[in-house]
Amino acid sequence: MLLVWMVSCVFFILSGAVMTLAALISKKGLLDREKSSSFECGFDPSSSSRLPFSLRFFLIAVFFLIFDVEIALLLPLVLTLGQVDMSGWFFMGVGFIVILLLGLFYEWNQGALNWAF
Repeated sequence: MLLVWMVSCVFFILSGAVMTLAALISKKGLLDREKSSSFECGFDPSSSSRLPFSLRFFLIAVFFLIFDVEIALLLPLVLTLGQVDMSGWFFMGVGFIVILLLGLFYEWNQGALNWAF
């Protein structure tokens, strides 16, 4: 029990040291001429301050993250193979895959996966 507390304290101290070091190294606190000067509006900008952003690419990235997290949740199912009977394991796995496929077909049907230029 004492060993657990010692290891916990060491990790707590190390994480605090890393956070303190990151705060000291970061450039957030540095002041330069641009940061201290006042912002004046009314000037015509020489270029657009906003970069074009593809909403389709963003949706594809969000879908990838959703399905990636769901697959990561499916992976621990293998660890329960010895603890759950085979029929229960099969129905959990198939049910999860069916839910994933229903979500994929819904997104496909809504046209969210059509990459139009």
